[in-house]
Amino acid sequence: MARYLGSVCRLCRRENLKLFLKGERCYSDKCAIERRNYPPGQHGQRRPKFTEFSIQLREKQKVKRMYGLLEKQFRGTFDLAVKAKGITGESLLVLLERRLDNVTYRLGFASSRADARMLITHKHLLVNGKRMSIPSYFVRAGDVISVREKSRKIGRIISAMDGAQRRGVPEWAEVDREAYTGKINVLPTRSEITATINEKLIVELYSK
Repeated sequence: MARYLGSVCRLCRRENLKLFLKGERCYSDKCAIERRNYPPGQHGQRRPKFTEFSIQLREKQKVKRMYGLLEKQFRGTFDLAVKAKGITGESLLVLLERRLDNVTYRLGFASSRADARMLITHKHLLVNGKRMSIPSYFVRAGDVISVREKSRKIGRIISAMDGAQRRGVPEWAEVDREAYTGKINVLPTRSEITATINEKLIVELYSK
């Protein structure tokens, strides 16, 4: 499976926004945005020229990188959003939030979405009591996500749960930290997605 192997800190600097791709490091003074708050590369400190297309592209790239998807995966999710009822842009963000790797991160079982994907593919998580190894699985209301009993002593899971108290748990879910379980009470809505995203620009880009 294709994946990005470059420096994730460069992605944050390119988008001029903390995408929280490296877990706890993003909250420290070691964060690349804190040290070099300009785009990477030899021309990074030049004043950029913005066009309508470049603004739309940057917004799409920002969201794609925030959720850790490559273009084919992101476009596939957009196509599902087009077919869903309601506003396409809002449906896209809700689908991205419903991905199991994102939910695992939101519940605090992983320090980043990339870390969550690793835990899922290595079958450390259960969905409704069954092993799940598909990061792109869309959770549903009532689903219970839990850490396998044999995996609860893994250091990265313990440290992630300790650090997750800074982020908090979204209103559409609840977590029992002692039992290493989380429940999806209702599906997330656009108003509950607090990241700075203009989904209309993504729809306009893909509509060309």
